[in-house]
Amino acid sequence: MSIEYLGNALALTGAAMAVFLSGIGSGIGLSISGGASAGVLTEKPERYGLNFIMVVLPGTQGFYGFLGGFMVLQNLGFFDVSYKIHLNWQQGLAVLAACLPVAFAGLVTAIYQGKMAASGIIMTAKRPEMAFKAGVVYTVMIEVYAILGLLASLLIINNAVDWQALKTAAQTAVGG
Repeated sequence: MSIEYLGNALALTGAAMAVFLSGIGSGIGLSISGGASAGVLTEKPERYGLNFIMVVLPGTQGFYGFLGGFMVLQNLGFFDVSYKIHLNWQQGLAVLAACLPVAFAGLVTAIYQGKMAASGIIMTAKRPEMAFKAGVVYTVMIEVYAILGLLASLLIINNAVDWQALKTAAQTAVGG
């Protein structure tokens, strides 16, 4: 690989980390909450509706990471065949760093959200009236930090480099 593509490689590494780490966290969190729900549902299948929201909440972090990675790809011009942006290594490193909040917030919060959801699900077996008051609300509180990671990444991705100037230069280079 030529040094001229190092910036793009770093940016793509950041996008991949955002998608993969938050996806891994979601998978782990979903397995924790889903396992707890399966245990409760063997005894009380009527609790399915109460448990469903808590089971799926840890999956949202995977979507947040995907959104962060998608924004990088979109800014690089991956979805427009008329131009391709080339980042220098400093710009690529800035984009990689911009992807870290959503990557790590997604990884960690999804796992802990799965644990919190599992506790709420187990609680519904004996106290179904508390499912929303405690189970869902407590689980959603962890979601706030995943959303903050996503917002931080999106703000930094959009401001880490001057995407419009790079796009204009890339389009001019190909005669667009």
